[in-house]
Amino acid sequence: MSSPVRRIVIADDHEAIRVGVRTTLSANPDWRIVGEADNGRDALELIRSTQPDIAILDYSLPMMNGLELTRAIKRELPRVEILIFTMHDREDVLAELLAAGVRGYLVKSDATKHLISAVEALAIRRPYFSGQVSQTLLDRFVESTTRTTTNSPLTSREREIVQLIAEGLLNKEIAAILGLSIKTIETHRAAAMHKLDIKTAAGLVRYAVRNNIIEP
Repeated sequence: MSSPVRRIVIADDHEAIRVGVRTTLSANPDWRIVGEADNGRDALELIRSTQPDIAILDYSLPMMNGLELTRAIKRELPRVEILIFTMHDREDVLAELLAAGVRGYLVKSDATKHLISAVEALAIRRPYFSGQVSQTLLDRFVESTTRTTTNSPLTSREREIVQLIAEGLLNKEIAAILGLSIKTIETHRAAAMHKLDIKTAAGLVRYAVRNNIIEP
C-alpha cells in the first residue's frame, strides 16, 4: 500500500532558498508542494487556505517572524507540523520555538544533509532537530519553556507591530497591512514603548534585534 501524500508549504523571503527546498522535496512522489510565500502574513493566509501537513518556515520572515507565525498556526491548525528552517542556532531561540509547538528545527547550514530526513520524520509525526541540538539541551528547554515564554511584556499584536516598525514601515503602512486604523496602530505602538520604557523608533529596533524578532 502506498504512503499517503504529504502536503507541504514553504515560506522563505529568499527565492533561491524556496527553489532549493522545492527541488529537493519534489523528487519524492509522496510529497506535494501546495504553496509558497515570501513573508509571514502571506504564509499564514496560505496555510489557512491549503491546510498542509507540514509547513517549512524561515525563522526571520518579514511581516510576521517564524515564532509568531508558529503561534498563530498552532492556535488555528494544531495538527500542522512545523519545520523551522533558519540561520539561527541560539539556545534562547530554540527554547521559544519549542514552547510554541515546533517539532522540527533545521539550521540552514545543515540542509544538504538533513532536509529530507527532517521532512520524513515530521511526515510520520516524529520530531527532528539537526546540528548541535542535543537531547540533553532539548530536555532542558522543555523544562524551562514556561519561564522563557513569560518574559516578554508585550502582547502578540504589540510584538507584531514592533516587528513591522523595526522593518522600517510607517504607521500608515502597518495599518494597511494589518487592516487596522492608524489610531489603533499608534495606540499599540505607544503601549509597547511604554511597557518597554523605550522612547524612540531606534530603541524599538534595538529591542527587536536583541529579542530575536528581526535579524540585525
